[in-house]
Amino acid sequence: MKRLLSRLLEALITLWLLATLCFVLLRAAPGGPFDTEKSAPPEVQAALAAQYRLDQPLIAQYGAWLGDVMRGDLGPSFQYPDYTVNQLIAQALPVSALNGGLALLLALLLGIPLGVFAALRAGKWIDRSLMLLAGLGLAIPKFVAAPLLVLLFAVTLHWLPAGGWGQWNNLVLPVIALALPNIAYCARLTRVSMLETLSADYLRAARARGFSETRLLFSHALKPALLPVVAWLSPALINVVTGSAVVEQVFGIPGMGRYFVQGALNRDYTLVLGVVLVVGALIVAINALVDALRGWMDPRLDQ
Repeated sequence: MKRLLSRLLEALITLWLLATLCFVLLRAAPGGPFDTEKSAPPEVQAALAAQYRLDQPLIAQYGAWLGDVMRGDLGPSFQYPDYTVNQLIAQALPVSALNGGLALLLALLLGIPLGVFAALRAGKWIDRSLMLLAGLGLAIPKFVAAPLLVLLFAVTLHWLPAGGWGQWNNLVLPVIALALPNIAYCARLTRVSMLETLSADYLRAARARGFSETRLLFSHALKPALLPVVAWLSPALINVVTGSAVVEQVFGIPGMGRYFVQGALNRDYTLVLGVVLVVGALIVAINALVDALRGWMDPRLDQ
């Protein structure tokens, strides 16, 4: 219980520091949410500033916003006046979660078997070929991979739509674009970890006792070899979340990343802060879950 409370306190302090830093940086950036209204009469500009508390001192704005957040109210959106930030995030979060979850699942389903297969064929041409492809997957950024996928599968081959949302085939290209670097990294990480595990003393002893290679692999080597992959899940999920901003913009997907980019461009303070807080809370929760999973796979980590 003491450890749980300590982690909860650390999570709350982390989120508070994240929100405060984001609040300060947004207000320090040039421009404002109603710069396009500069041609409006002064009384209209004053009414808008009063409606969104922009006429108050900065510390008063921060205190009022933080109080609303503690009550679960992320405030109104400046650029989407018919919606609150809570409503926009409630619409966007399932979209981003679906894309990111499928991308990470695809990365694990392909990366782990490819890494194990490369480790079992270490030094051979298939191992070198797979690692060469993995290196290319890591080298190509998402903002390059996404347009290339559109050009190949949508424009040239006409197999899949170039964007949009609502049909199953709208998921294919965004998920692949998000998954490609994670597949490459997962395969490389699994290969290195599996090679280290296969050379461990206890596996050599088990092999000397006559255990089959299949039993050695699935009963003795796979679980410890996957510990680094489980530890990688936290940065992998963060990578998926941050990469979704680019991918959702390219494919026109109404997710968290797209709202974050639009909110930043339009100086929609409350929308950007709301997205940052929700994503930060998800990352904190994911880190806690991954730590628990690692502790279950290797109890020595909790000692």
